[in-house]
Amino acid sequence: MNIFRRLWNRTARKGQPKDLQTIVQDVRRMDDESFLEWLGIKRKRKTPTSEVTYFTCLKMMSETIAKMPIKYFQKTEHGIIEPPETDISRLLRSRPNPFMTPTVFWNTVEMNRCHFGNAYVYVRYKLKRKKYGGELKALDMWVMPSDCVQIIVDDAGYFAGAGRIWYVYNDRYSGKQYVFSTDEVLHFKTSHSLDGITGLPVQAILKETVSGAIESQAYMSKLYESGLTAKATLEYTGDLNEEARRKLVQAFEEFGSGSRNTGKILPVPLGMKLTPLDVKLSDAQFFELRKYTALQIAGAFGIKPNQINDYEKSSYANSEMQQLAFYVDTMLFVLKQYEEELQYKLLTEQEIAEGKYFKFNEKVLLRTDSKTQMDIFGVAINNGIYKPNEARRKLDMTDAEGGDTLIVNGNYIPITEVGKQYAGAAEKSTDTGQQAEEQPPESDTEAEDIDGGAEGGDENEE
Repeated sequence: MNIFRRLWNRTARKGQPKDLQTIVQDVRRMDDESFLEWLGIKRKRKTPTSEVTYFTCLKMMSETIAKMPIKYFQKTEHGIIEPPETDISRLLRSRPNPFMTPTVFWNTVEMNRCHFGNAYVYVRYKLKRKKYGGELKALDMWVMPSDCVQIIVDDAGYFAGAGRIWYVYNDRYSGKQYVFSTDEVLHFKTSHSLDGITGLPVQAILKETVSGAIESQAYMSKLYESGLTAKATLEYTGDLNEEARRKLVQAFEEFGSGSRNTGKILPVPLGMKLTPLDVKLSDAQFFELRKYTALQIAGAFGIKPNQINDYEKSSYANSEMQQLAFYVDTMLFVLKQYEEELQYKLLTEQEIAEGKYFKFNEKVLLRTDSKTQMDIFGVAINNGIYKPNEARRKLDMTDAEGGDTLIVNGNYIPITEVGKQYAGAAEKSTDTGQQAEEQPPESDTEAEDIDGGAEGGDENEE
């Protein structure tokens, strides 16, 4: 009988009519856990991403890269400018492909790089023909799942010369195979590389550590499923066969295990004794070991303890300094690798010679509170580093009239003029002294007139 007919008959007998969509949802999929258990197949779900610390590190690394926009700059004689956009810079700024924003695109790339050790991006070009020759036009950029890509080194020269690297991509949906040259693929790898071509993932380097963390997480999950009920021993008199023992254990588990039985009374038959095996997590230092394992995994990624919510030896107050340390110690290498690969693969030799390059805006990682931000802008404007309008643009404000002029303190002087004001004062004092020395004293005639006038006055008085 058709499975839909059987489902319909069953629901009709129960008097609970269902629409066709609900009936289809009731059909078990081939990969459903209950269906696999019915077939006797138990799927292992011990993947690294199921461990919370490993997943947190992946999330932190991928979101850090994704939140930084890529800027297109050019070095000139007058400083750094933003040149006119090209096809590549437009793709990186607005939309790498029709299905991904730049944020989602770089988040996916970094997730593949950290999880698999390598990330691959295929850049699709189209030759735009002209009367003489032509030029390549970048159409879009696609992230290739790392587990579907294989790197081949053509040491025998089968394709186009010995020593070249080719990337073989197997599409898991269509089953087709594609071969790309190294000029068409952006390859980003981890710092853990022994040959300089492929990177090693953290999960492979810390295989035992990650496996132990997964097992501890599974143990905690099972413990919660059992209602925090520990193992127990059942003492009874007599000899039971295997089937009887199985039914006896099943009966006790039905009444005593699981969160649904928490707080309920467990009936014990006469002549039997149930003794719990009290294994305390504190005695086994379970949580201390989990914390130590988490710090090991985070350290392998370069993640700081406060970023996995471990403030035992840090506080929220110094998180800003740890964020700076995270940028310098961890992200600086990643960003430099990304920028070098983008510059080498996406820019022409002429563009590189003209000083053009790509750069992630890392300042988004170092944003502070509003008061500190305003203090920084104020100091930069008063010292002629920022123009007022440049600071206003960073605050998403419109330009102000007269704001395109650098402002400095009037008391400041060029460094080449330092000390000249003192030399001028010394010269001025020297000239004044010389003039005083060169001025002749009063003449004798004038002195006599003065004395005579004084004497005459005395005579008249007499």
